[in-house]
Amino acid sequence: MRSSKRVSYKSCGVSIAGGEKFVTTIKRLFPKKAKETVSAFSSLFPLAKLSKHYQEPLLVASTDGVGTKLLIAQSLNIHHTVGIDLVAMNTNDIISIGARPLFFLDYIACGKVHHRLLTTLMQGIKRGLEFSECQLIGGETAEMPDMYTPSEYDLAGFCTGIVDKKRIIDGRKISRGDIVIGLASSGIHSNGYSLVRKVFTPLEIKKYSRQILEPTRIYVKPILNLIEKIKDLHTVVKGIAHVTGGAYYTKATKIIPHRYSMSLDKRAWPVPEIFTRIQKKGRVSEKEMYSVFNMGIGMIVVVHKDHLERCVKKLRNYCKCYVIGEIVKSKKAGEKVVWAKKS
Repeated sequence: MRSSKRVSYKSCGVSIAGGEKFVTTIKRLFPKKAKETVSAFSSLFPLAKLSKHYQEPLLVASTDGVGTKLLIAQSLNIHHTVGIDLVAMNTNDIISIGARPLFFLDYIACGKVHHRLLTTLMQGIKRGLEFSECQLIGGETAEMPDMYTPSEYDLAGFCTGIVDKKRIIDGRKISRGDIVIGLASSGIHSNGYSLVRKVFTPLEIKKYSRQILEPTRIYVKPILNLIEKIKDLHTVVKGIAHVTGGAYYTKATKIIPHRYSMSLDKRAWPVPEIFTRIQKKGRVSEKEMYSVFNMGIGMIVVVHKDHLERCVKKLRNYCKCYVIGEIVKSKKAGEKVVWAKKS
């Protein structure tokens, strides 16, 4: 039997007015974008002027989220850092091929449009974009009460960058004797949080919340400062790797050509305390730790040994970095990373 009650979208838990109010807030946070684009169903980006600086311009795209780090942010009601994480996970991937980030789009799915909470998320995204020298040109906020509780939300980001075809950095030029530089991470970044949540109790997560929710470091400025003015780029900078999920056994070594390995020395850099706590509390094996977490190195740059000092000097203008290893011939088929033995 059909209900005689009048049904509306609002009675289903979706507020169009709330969504429009949030859109107005976004326009205030990003006034430049609001002035330069028209109100439409998709976003525009002026490419012509920029492409004049490139001989063979190629667009580079990336998409990523923040993962289960969001569950911790929501459980602690701390939301001002995860927007930075969202931008970082995308723009750090873009620069790993030598590209400059251009524009960004965000997707927020939630159970209820809480204006203050979502504004906090957007403020974090804005900070991340400022660090990345990247522009927000659009996005989507989806209120879905049947999929999320009123306090739950999820984030996804989409980023596009640009690179000249002749200046793509993809690791093909890496060879024996090249040096591996590690750029310091800010902590856990945005990978391995299923393990973090398994190891720590809710009370421990609250106790270490500052370290656990420390936002992902954005490496756009140090990398661009390193590569953009080098004429003989491929004889200086050979490869760049964003150390995310899979860490040293899959992500860091994706750029290493066949028949070569990355020989790394764990003693070459300080491991942040939070990783030691995770390993000790969860009795996690060392190999597992280096398979899941960045362990203090968020980005890897492979350079020619003759240009090491020059590259380190440029990178250290922006963040701490360490000489952590070198490229060697593989001793075993498929072995991409080897560890220096402790003396």
